[in-house]
Amino acid sequence: MMQVRIGIKQEYLAAVAHSLAKILADEFVLYTKTRKAHWCVTGPDFHSKHLFFEDQYKQLEEIVDEVAERIRALGHFPPATLKEYLALTHLTEQSREKNNSAGHIRELLADHESILVHLRENINDYVTAFHDAGSSDYITGLMETHEKMAWMLRAHLE
Repeated sequence: MMQVRIGIKQEYLAAVAHSLAKILADEFVLYTKTRKAHWCVTGPDFHSKHLFFEDQYKQLEEIVDEVAERIRALGHFPPATLKEYLALTHLTEQSREKNNSAGHIRELLADHESILVHLRENINDYVTAFHDAGSSDYITGLMETHEKMAWMLRAHLE
């Protein structure tokens, strides 16, 4: 594989790529759980929540692709199997809530908030420890997207 020469040491590129791989795993698990909510939601608000979850999983589908492409831009290959995602994620596949809209929303909201905490923990390290302002900027934007998605979920519970 051709070496990436973008002004960041190779070991730093590897460290950021590994960190982004964990984010990718989280995003893929959340995407899958949001798809499940879209498919499995029940109740009198089925139609509106079915469409709402569809909008959310489409946003997450784009995020998954963008994170994987960011890893490739740094000269590394992203994880791309379910086994790898499950080994890297800090989320759980297990559903603890009811299959109604409120149950799905509570669970998805908790995952978005967990991802937000993880993203915030990495923003400064990308710049200070690894000299990668681009990846720091990228996950700042990603954080803002998750904040908005979490707000949309939270609004359904208030």
